[in-house]
Amino acid sequence: MRDLGTFLDDTIQAFLKPRPIVRLETIRILAPLAIVGFMSSRVVHAEDWLATTGFRIPALSDDWRQPASWAGLPPWLAWSIAITLVLSGLATAAGAFTRASAGVFAALLAYVALADRMAAFTVSKIAPVIALAIALSPAGARWSVDAWRRRRKFPRAVVATHVSFGSVAFFQVFLPVFYLSSGLFKARGAWLHHYYPYVLFTHLHDSYQTPVSWFLANHMPAFGWTALQWVTVAFEALAPLWFTLKWTRPFAFAWGLAMHAMIGMMFGPVAWFSLLMMSLLVGSYAPATLLDPGLVRVRRS
Repeated sequence: MRDLGTFLDDTIQAFLKPRPIVRLETIRILAPLAIVGFMSSRVVHAEDWLATTGFRIPALSDDWRQPASWAGLPPWLAWSIAITLVLSGLATAAGAFTRASAGVFAALLAYVALADRMAAFTVSKIAPVIALAIALSPAGARWSVDAWRRRRKFPRAVVATHVSFGSVAFFQVFLPVFYLSSGLFKARGAWLHHYYPYVLFTHLHDSYQTPVSWFLANHMPAFGWTALQWVTVAFEALAPLWFTLKWTRPFAFAWGLAMHAMIGMMFGPVAWFSLLMMSLLVGSYAPATLLDPGLVRVRRS
């Protein structure tokens, strides 16, 4: 019993220990760029996207799928919001007035996701949460415009190498939970049903098809798609286990990167979603010394 208590105590202490700040900064740089890239196809059509000149979904007050119903904006205001969205995202990635820019970025992402439900996909829904998490963290302390300004003002100031656990742990927990929910819904659907062994194969033939998906659809054996379908469900549904155990974490990290790389190459516009998930994976689970070789010297000293 004492051994179990010691194990639990060690696990909790390991979870609560400070994390290398390079993880947070990696997410702060890469995630907003992927989000802005996803939003770019909407921003260039700001009038049709947010203004009164475009199609607006009628208000459905009793439908849970439409949590908000807002009137369209004047074209000039729609363009102002779209441009501010892009600028705040780029400022967050650059680390310029990070907390303020990330806060504005999160608020505008939440607005556009609710203002046009037809254009809201996975990236639209998780992007406000990611931006808000960055805004509430000490992101921008390194590799940023804010850090450069601080260094000019205080040349001898000590640069932080670690940050409190919560700022990074949020993303490290978010990913397995996201995969878990995705895997459970796939398992409850047709992905594991023996009557539907080619669900994944059918995804290759819609408007998202790329040269890579066309090539694989014509050359990969049919049973390979069924096996890949089952492996994907196993990876996602058991993601909390794979990412918690130290000896399975590197394999889960590698598989996650490979999976999203293939999704990005095989399903055209979904590439931005893949880049966002890969940025979260790299920031959360890539070896910290690979992200910042300077940590090797800190550890040795």
